[in-house]
Amino acid sequence: MTEKKINWVRIADDIGEIDFAANKLAVVELKDKKVCLAKSQDTLYACAYKCPHAGGILAEGHIDALGNIVCPVHRYKFSLQNGRNVSGEGYYLKNWPVEIREDGVYIGIEATGGFWDIFR
Repeated sequence: MTEKKINWVRIADDIGEIDFAANKLAVVELKDKKVCLAKSQDTLYACAYKCPHAGGILAEGHIDALGNIVCPVHRYKFSLQNGRNVSGEGYYLKNWPVEIREDGVYIGIEATGGFWDIFR
């Protein structure tokens, strides 16, 4: 199995630049696309801006006690670690790795097709 190539895109010079709301969620823009950022137990996660079920804006939801992101529309829950729907509906939330480095905060985007195409 071939390993996927990841391109790292800097979203902020410092984590303090990211405007997290009281619910520990934020929105960042990569070119013309929005991404939801979540801070849970001192770890930063990146996932799709909208819920895959009905398009609810995930940054308007919350993080539950187990560290899942909860959609504000129908309360569907998704694991921030792997995007799997944990409330049983069978949906999958796109997510990306995040790294905090000395020179900034980065999101890892697969280098081929889909989302990466906006950076070409």
